[in-house]
Amino acid sequence: MDKVNNWLTQNAMNLLRISIGIIYVWFGTLKYFPNLSPADQLAKDTIHLITFGLIPSGISIILLAIWETVLGFILIIGAWKRAVFYILLLHMICTFVPLFFFSEVSFTTLPYGFTLIGQYIMKNLIIIAAALVLNAHSKGKIVISTE
Repeated sequence: MDKVNNWLTQNAMNLLRISIGIIYVWFGTLKYFPNLSPADQLAKDTIHLITFGLIPSGISIILLAIWETVLGFILIIGAWKRAVFYILLLHMICTFVPLFFFSEVSFTTLPYGFTLIGQYIMKNLIIIAAALVLNAHSKGKIVISTE
């Protein structure tokens, strides 16, 4: 059991980074196929809002799919940790826009009763926290010991 615990401890950050990467690749890949992602219309509406309608929805969803899948693959391979951290945070900030501008699809009862979409958005708090941990670890601020 000690060997398993040691291995898990030594690889915890890689496992965390790779698991976030898998989620990004998975969710991003769904967006390549019309209406396959449960967030398809919400993503289009959000991008339309934050870009002031300058990007047509058919293009915006493909750009988002590319952004998410590329970000996911970079997380999986472990490259460009600093840049990936900031790109991920930017993406995560954008995912919270619907809570403020599309509250009718995010809440059953403001401000605490989330719809399934609202819950889908709020789970991103975990990804943000994990990204903060990974960033601190990459700077040597968090050291994991097997002792």
